[in-house]
Amino acid sequence: MACSQASGHQLRRQLGVTGATLMGLGAILGTGVFVTIGLATGIAGPAVIPALVLAAGLATCNALSSAQLAAAYPVSGGTYEHGYRCLGPWLGFSAGWVFLAAKGASAATAALGFAGYLINSLALADEALVPIATLTVVGVTGLVLAGIRRTNAVNRGIVAMTLASLLALIINGLPTAWQAGGPNLTDFTGTRADDALAPALLEATALMFVAYTGYARIATLGEEVREPARTIPRAIIITLIVSMGLYTAVGLIVIATVGAERLGALTQAGAAPLQLAAAHFAWPGVPQLLAIGALTAMLGVLVNLILGLSRVLLAMSRRGDMPAGVGRINAAGTTPYVAVLIVGGAVLGLALIGDIKTTWSFSAFTVLVYYAITNAAALTLPADQRRYPRWIATLGVAGCGFLTLWIETSALLAGLGLIATGWVWHSTARRLRHR
Repeated sequence: MACSQASGHQLRRQLGVTGATLMGLGAILGTGVFVTIGLATGIAGPAVIPALVLAAGLATCNALSSAQLAAAYPVSGGTYEHGYRCLGPWLGFSAGWVFLAAKGASAATAALGFAGYLINSLALADEALVPIATLTVVGVTGLVLAGIRRTNAVNRGIVAMTLASLLALIINGLPTAWQAGGPNLTDFTGTRADDALAPALLEATALMFVAYTGYARIATLGEEVREPARTIPRAIIITLIVSMGLYTAVGLIVIATVGAERLGALTQAGAAPLQLAAAHFAWPGVPQLLAIGALTAMLGVLVNLILGLSRVLLAMSRRGDMPAGVGRINAAGTTPYVAVLIVGGAVLGLALIGDIKTTWSFSAFTVLVYYAITNAAALTLPADQRRYPRWIATLGVAGCGFLTLWIETSALLAGLGLIATGWVWHSTARRLRHR
């Protein structure tokens, strides 16, 4: 099936390689590095290290598929738009639907995570969680409404602070990890029997895979990138290389310092795992710096998720999968303001529930479905638009499909139910359009 073209009112192209890369890093360096490494360690123990490597390998396949699709068709919507053009309405719609559901919940979780870190840092009452999260969502929605140029400027500061905190942990933690880490890093099986290690390793790989996938934000912003054929692939690849290096270094240092079993247990109990590890280091200010880095990281994730979600909603409106009014763009051509308001309202509603335990497994299933569609769409690209060998996209499809089998059963069933609900909506919308 050949990919088709589409038209419509366009957003202004304002981002270069640096701005697009920082958008990707702002979306990646958040919950993944500050929480998910601990969650995956609780499942797989020291085997989280090879899980990080396996997840990075699969993420590379997906990143290259995303890059060549976004370079060939640089419009808002990411895999939703690419799936529609290359695979047809049903798979395209499915990609957009699961993206909205998964990332909407993730955005609410980021807001609650930001509120939780702030409460812990300032010793506030737990009752302040929802009010702080609410104000955070309102503030970030207002920022995104101001346009991508202002959003990008704020994002630069957020990413700089997050990177500074993680680099401080890595540099200061190396001597401690080198001295204490031998026993904690040499036995990847931990206390698990051989027959239990493989399922744990694969489930941890699925969870860590989600932690790498923020580079999709660059593809969803494809319509706002200058020289997209050059900028998008470079920004995605740079983002992935930097995040791989940081995740691996942080994972090795933290596990070497405190041990996998303790790290996993403390993460499940709600502790801040990186701050725990930093308490063992020589520099006394590192735990406080990491707390600030965690706050900026959660804020950066929220900014980028609302930005990306609004662009997918814009693309769905253009296609008729959402009401036409959702796709309105401001007079300056910089912001799909109706979509931003809808996304902000939806995230606010989820945050008001106050449940910070939105399962990462549900996000893992929906994101794996999303990227299976991404790779399948990349397989359809004609030879003159293909930048990378077909086997990369083939491996991406197979890897995403295989990892869904190791997701928690309840999350898998919930994800399938979500997709079925979306298909009912899509079928109804199609019938109404053709009346």
